[in-house]
Amino acid sequence: MLLRFITVLLVLTLFSCSSKESGEPRVRIETKFGDIEVELYPAKAPKSVAAFFSNVESGLYKGASFYRVLNEDNQPTGVPKAALIQAGVWKSNYKLSREVKRIPHETTQQTGILHKDGIISFARQEPGTAGTEFFICIGDQPGFDYGGANNTDNQGYAAFGKVVKGMDVVQKIYNQPEYEQAFEPPVHIFSIKKL
Repeated sequence: MLLRFITVLLVLTLFSCSSKESGEPRVRIETKFGDIEVELYPAKAPKSVAAFFSNVESGLYKGASFYRVLNEDNQPTGVPKAALIQAGVWKSNYKLSREVKRIPHETTQQTGILHKDGIISFARQEPGTAGTEFFICIGDQPGFDYGGANNTDNQGYAAFGKVVKGMDVVQKIYNQPEYEQAFEPPVHIFSIKKL
């Protein structure tokens, strides 16, 4: 009788999980403000997702933080505005951030993943220079897409996933004190774990 009950409970648990889950891989970003769960899209952005997983599994993000914010008030006049929080190891381990293998650029035109509210994307300078730094969009950011106004090269950024739980945490981080686009202090990331 007990075995039958456990079996029924297990089946119901598995069914309820599968009906809520998309089947896409996820990571959890743990901060003092709570956890951010991100769903990744390897079928659409295989190179970006593989690189992010490699960074996560190698422990590269140990000591990482959310260190940068773009909001309506901290950007120059006359340029396309954006809203995001940016994280990585650039502030805590610049040398490591420069040594990591660069990621071939996957444009939004290729992937179909547009920079909507909660999208996670790799930061970069030139196309193909992304490595460790990533950002989460606050609101829709079409200027980050292929052909968008936020890059002079018109290639946009490489989006590869979306926040599916914890946008309230993203908002708390976004609202932290900042000076000239830098959080004061940076928001430490306790860990990034593959789920």
